[in-house]
Amino acid sequence: MHSQLTIATRESPLALWQANFIADQLRLAHPQLQVVLAPMSTAGDRWLSSPLSEVGGKGLFIKELEHAMLDGRAQLAVHSMKDLPAVLPTGFALAAVGYRDDVRDALVSPSGLGFADLPKGSKVGSSSLRRQALIRSQRPDLELAPVRGNLGTRLAKLDAGDYDALILASTGLTRLGLGQRITQTLPTSWSVPAVGQGALGIECLSADTDTLALLAPLNDPSIAQAVAAERALSAALGASCSTPLGGYAHWDASGSALALTGVVASLDGTQILKVEASGSEPLVLGQRVAEQLLDQGAAAILREFQEDS
Repeated sequence: MHSQLTIATRESPLALWQANFIADQLRLAHPQLQVVLAPMSTAGDRWLSSPLSEVGGKGLFIKELEHAMLDGRAQLAVHSMKDLPAVLPTGFALAAVGYRDDVRDALVSPSGLGFADLPKGSKVGSSSLRRQALIRSQRPDLELAPVRGNLGTRLAKLDAGDYDALILASTGLTRLGLGQRITQTLPTSWSVPAVGQGALGIECLSADTDTLALLAPLNDPSIAQAVAAERALSAALGASCSTPLGGYAHWDASGSALALTGVVASLDGTQILKVEASGSEPLVLGQRVAEQLLDQGAAAILREFQEDS
């Protein structure tokens, strides 16, 4: 059994927060275990001139971390689950999923105006095609513009007047102590979160049984199953960061059934395909919601983004 674990992590403040948080959880679960971080800059962090959907997607943030595990410099990596592709590369395993906080999108507006009150033509920053599409479905009169960089960089651009408002993940803001910047959280009824949003996932090599065993106590079965349903939806649709897809699963009051909402949207917001279903088997549920979205015509929307990517 390992006496020390090294966590490969991006150098952004949020990634370091997440890695340090998981390091603390590992130390609590295994008091004799030494846990250290190996921060590194990834291609996604360095390539800021274009939207992610145009330069390779969120996988740009992950490849260097996986290389570090393959060559033995690290045994695990911590991810925001919304950044992790629905299908992992061969040889890697999702060892633990949990610690899910607020899944909602958040409006950050220096004027203090809520989403419905933003003036016509306001420039709203978001690099998420999902957020852009869903915002246009509600407010086609707003100007949507991409914004890249870590949270601090994006907020600095907002404060400099480059944007009138930003749409960001609530959890990222609160984890960095920036919750006071949130003007309004957007309802999941129409701003359906990204698959895995708000949850943390821990990746390691599938053959590294020692690390898998050490990470097992950090897995939260109820959260893991909800995220598994969302990821099954994404995988069944062949979705990527170039697809305006939302997927959110949560347990009902009895804790016996998952309710999953899936949405596929055209980028201009004029087509919103939405399915809600429930079930007890996460993978089956995700597949079923995907099939119903395809029955509604999602394939045509998905094909458009596959051709553009």
